[in-house]
Amino acid sequence: MKNILLIIAIVMLASCEFEIQPKLDTPEELMVVDAFLTDQLGRQEVKITRSQPYFESSKPELITGLSVTLEDLTADVSYALIEGSDSYYLDVSEPIGFVGHEYRLVVETPDETFEAIAKMNRVPGIDSVGYEFNEANFLVDQDHFTAQFYSIDPEGTGDCYWIKAWKNGNYFGKPEELNMAYDASVSPGQPIDGQLFVFPVRAGFINPYTSDDPEISESQPPYVVGDSLYVEIHSIDRAANDFLYALYFQINRMGGFGEIFSSPLSNVSTNIMSTDPGSKTNVAGFFNMSAVSASGRRLTSTVAEQAKTKYYE
Repeated sequence: MKNILLIIAIVMLASCEFEIQPKLDTPEELMVVDAFLTDQLGRQEVKITRSQPYFESSKPELITGLSVTLEDLTADVSYALIEGSDSYYLDVSEPIGFVGHEYRLVVETPDETFEAIAKMNRVPGIDSVGYEFNEANFLVDQDHFTAQFYSIDPEGTGDCYWIKAWKNGNYFGKPEELNMAYDASVSPGQPIDGQLFVFPVRAGFINPYTSDDPEISESQPPYVVGDSLYVEIHSIDRAANDFLYALYFQINRMGGFGEIFSSPLSNVSTNIMSTDPGSKTNVAGFFNMSAVSASGRRLTSTVAEQAKTKYYE
């Protein structure tokens, strides 16, 4: 009798699943500023859009008719950005970003002015990009190559970095692939200064192959001969580092039952403020000025053979 009751209870619980279609209130519209600029030549862009409802999947449109200016406060120079189809931009033929300089971004709407301050911090060079040979294992069921870059954080605590990588020209740009470093480690809670970046930073996010993610497994298999890797280190300030970490944890939600134990959804911080102390306009996004170092390498047959020889020595 006890077993029968248990079976009935299980069947009843299993039949209690139903689909919920929540009705969400129309959210307050925010001005969103994406202004991560660098010391590199070429096009520098600031994207200014409006926030969208949660289930809206269309691409946000540029807010037009604004005046956008970048000011080098250290050199007392300003640059007026041009309005384009999807951003406000500068085509830079001579460097406008310098380590140690302080910058201000000014965004003027017909009704209000917003601004943000950022300093361009130092960045270490990348010594090299390397490949290692690996035999088949529990993650990859075939012999394969993995990659990593080698760079040493300069002495002195408090340096923050955003590491970006491209395999065969394809950017590792998914939210879960955000790769930040605090000094030579991952976060301020693990202080390692003036040393080679720890393994999770220099390799963890440029070898995204996982057996439990079909999309990644299909688009980014292990490195094979002919593949290339290009890596950039962008210096960011501590506020930008905190912004990116908050963004990472807000976007990467585990879903399902585990979501009960996750931190609640909330707006991430911003350094973009209205010049009007009494302003009630809400703004999202961030402004940062980055110095950039870069390096890349192709996995040639010669490099592959050298990696195999080193593995078997």
